[in-house]
Amino acid sequence: MRPLRSLAGLAAAVVLLVSPPAASAAADDGSGFTLKDSRITESSGLAASRAHPGIYWTHNDQDTPRVFAVDSATGETVATITLRGVGTPRDMEAVSVGADGHVYVGDIGDNLDGGWDHVWIYRFPEPERLRDQTVAATQFDVEYADGPRNAEALMVHPVTGRVYIASKNEDGGGLYEGPEKLNAKGTNVFRRIGEVPWVTDGAFSPDGRELTLRSYFSARAWAWENGRLGADHRVRAPIQGQSESVTYTLDGKALLIGTEGEQSEVVRVEVESREDGREGAGGGDAGSGAGDGAEAAGEDDEGRVTTYGLLVLGGGALLVLALRRRRGA
Repeated sequence: MRPLRSLAGLAAAVVLLVSPPAASAAADDGSGFTLKDSRITESSGLAASRAHPGIYWTHNDQDTPRVFAVDSATGETVATITLRGVGTPRDMEAVSVGADGHVYVGDIGDNLDGGWDHVWIYRFPEPERLRDQTVAATQFDVEYADGPRNAEALMVHPVTGRVYIASKNEDGGGLYEGPEKLNAKGTNVFRRIGEVPWVTDGAFSPDGRELTLRSYFSARAWAWENGRLGADHRVRAPIQGQSESVTYTLDGKALLIGTEGEQSEVVRVEVESREDGREGAGGGDAGSGAGDGAEAAGEDDEGRVTTYGLLVLGGGALLVLALRRRRGA
């Protein structure tokens, strides 16, 4: 669990007191699932399996090098994959599945904002058979062209196979592009190509035409045009305890949005059609702004989500004030 060092983090800590039930957010089609494995307490990433429809990969952030294959029909873990040939993970924050049939895990978290001396990406082939097993994985060293930073989102483009990382910062982060192909024998330099809000996870649509990024309180989707961010729009997303993960379903018809915690809920949000005939991530108004990492998550039919978001922010502010008064006592 990350230290709560900002208003957004403090608000996330009190969100459980005021947020609406996850079931109401998933009322669109009655789907979604609960992570039932007692070992999964800090689900920090989520990715749809390409080899096994209906299966989703997830992992804890501070754990041994392992990932869990979860059946979305039951919420049960059907395989635990332990990685061999990699270092001891520091802070695994993201998972993505590439068109090459490999699973990519981002050991990219850095709560010290550059205090760690390494950033790693692990890659292993999706197993043909889902069972508990140990697999050989490849480790890639990562370096940012403009210096170390904290990050929680790693996305593999489903067409080009290129890897992207979105950094996490209170004042807004950056979108970083990796080399055309990762090199296991040298350092892979990621270069900043765009500005994004506070980000805790992200995912490309299965056709590669859209990129959705989420934060603790909101989500936005960008058109992906020639390898760069295009026009963006708000995505309808639920308020959750500590919103950490997002992925598209394999058919691209919905987003699955998850949170940390024991028995945590994964909420399904349908992808709605846009006026231009394309599918948009969760609907919402089109726009060109980058959004705000502390923006309310959008409104449901009765406008209750925005209200809850404001209550959360207000609760966080009160908590900050209380802590300051206590320190001054």
